[in-house]
Amino acid sequence: MDNEPRQPEADFEAPDSTVQTAAPGTKSARNKKLARFGIVFAVLGLLLFAYFVRKAGVSDILAGIGRLGWGFLLIIAISGVRQTARSLAWLRCFEPPYNLRFRDAFAARVVGDALGNIVPLASVAVAEPSKAAFVTDRVPLMASLSALALENIFYSLSVVLLIFSGTAALLFSFPLPKPLRYASIIALVVTLVIAPVGYFVLRRQWKFLSRPMSLLGGWGIARAWMTEKGIPRAQTLEDRIYGFYARNSNRLISIFLLEVYFHLAGIAEIYTTLYFISSVKPTLLTAFILESVNRVINVVFKFIPLRTGIDEAGTGMLSKVLGFTTAIGVTLAIVRKARDIFWTTIGVALMVRRGLTLKNIAKISEGETKLVEPA
Repeated sequence: MDNEPRQPEADFEAPDSTVQTAAPGTKSARNKKLARFGIVFAVLGLLLFAYFVRKAGVSDILAGIGRLGWGFLLIIAISGVRQTARSLAWLRCFEPPYNLRFRDAFAARVVGDALGNIVPLASVAVAEPSKAAFVTDRVPLMASLSALALENIFYSLSVVLLIFSGTAALLFSFPLPKPLRYASIIALVVTLVIAPVGYFVLRRQWKFLSRPMSLLGGWGIARAWMTEKGIPRAQTLEDRIYGFYARNSNRLISIFLLEVYFHLAGIAEIYTTLYFISSVKPTLLTAFILESVNRVINVVFKFIPLRTGIDEAGTGMLSKVLGFTTAIGVTLAIVRKARDIFWTTIGVALMVRRGLTLKNIAKISEGETKLVEPA
């Protein structure tokens, strides 16, 4: 194993046995409740998926998939470029003396995305910590978590820009039915609100994590954990994020451009898929609009595994507006799902190889242990 810098021991300090913690039964009950919600969402998604597949026509969908053929390998290659872009952006967010090899960052991203795809309600609680957990044998937990938080800030900024521009293009380029027009206007308004709020949070260096935690602790919600662990870690994370902007202004543009490249590869992926499966030739505009709507679906419905049903419904209806058939839109969504399943399979295999489980991730996130590379 490479001899790389390690985090000060304080970051891996074992939990104080005198600190009050939530009763195991309480945590277990909460997890069971979330699991039940996840099962409900998954079932509803499957029902919606079945409805739209039947509505679009199973034979038409199978014909589209047949036309894709070997083109699916090209889709996988383009999606690999997307994974590469965000992995490189994450690497750019590390500060000396800490650094990470590209292959470790890429593998960690695949693992995190796999968990986000298959575990309901997991995008923040499990998926992001799993990326940091996967590389604790290389870099300290707080160093990777703060780099992830920074990368996600740049990614979120690029998503807001994509959604705004894609929604504007949709509104001004195509006649829309009232429900879609109203939804597009709402999306524009939301992005116009989020962008300046995010700017002021960073500009004023607001305590966006530690202050809400302090309020929750003051109200008696997990007070012991907030005081002993939550607030100090949040303050450390905030200090690293704001310090990064001050110390690394020369990196900001390159990180943002990598996030933009991620979206450009997404547009290329949709264009390529449509080129193979549709008799109506796609344009860069239609691929751009479809990618922007796909980002909305990913953000809003992340809690549904693989966005099952939602992606088929949204893409199918939008495709009809853009001049394609509903079957083409549903086929496009299914191809995306097959792509996600491909990467999810790799991510699960990497987890198994490393012995990483949801329980491991929870312990690592709490600083109780760290993942070591198997012999």
